[in-house]
Amino acid sequence: MRNKSVVNEAREIQIAVDLIEMGARLQLLQEETDISRERLLRLYKEVKGESPSKGMLPYSTDWFMSWLPNIHSSLFMGIHQYLVRNANVSGVEALIKSYRLYLEQVSVTTGESVLSITRAWFLIRFFDARMLQLTTCKECGGEFVVHTNELCENYACGICRPPSRAGKTKKAAQAEAATV
Repeated sequence: MRNKSVVNEAREIQIAVDLIEMGARLQLLQEETDISRERLLRLYKEVKGESPSKGMLPYSTDWFMSWLPNIHSSLFMGIHQYLVRNANVSGVEALIKSYRLYLEQVSVTTGESVLSITRAWFLIRFFDARMLQLTTCKECGGEFVVHTNELCENYACGICRPPSRAGKTKKAAQAEAATV
C-alpha cells in the first residue's frame, strides 16, 4: 500500500478544477490526474453544476490546418513552446499556463477563442508524437502549425495569404451588417 500525500492530492484536485473551469473533457482529466473517474465526475458536477459532455474526443491533425484554427493553434503553440523553454514549466502545468495566456491574448485581439482546452491538449500530444510541427512563413517570419514532413520551403501562412473565403461566415456577415 502506498502512502497518500494530502498535499499531492490537493495539487491534483486543483489541476482538475483548473482544467474543468477551462472546459476540459473528462477523458483529459483522467489522463492528466490520478483522481478516480467517480471522484472526477463528482468534482465536475460540483465545479460546473452539470455532468461532463459525452462522446468522442476530437482526434484529427487536419482540424489544425484550416485557416482560422491554424492561426489560433500556431499562437497557442508559440506560447506553449516559449513557456516550456523559458519558464521552467512542463506537462499539465504548461498546458494550463499556456492556455490561460492564449485566452488572454485572444480576448484582447478578437475576443473569441477558437481553440478549446481539449484541442490544445491534443495539439501538444500531436507535437510530442511528431505528427505536427511549426514552420516559418517566408513572408512574415511567424511560425505556424503544419503536418510533419510537409514540404514547407515556400510556406506562406494564412495571415499573409488568406483563402478567398476567409472571414466570410454568416456570423461575420451579421456583424458587418450590424455596424453599417
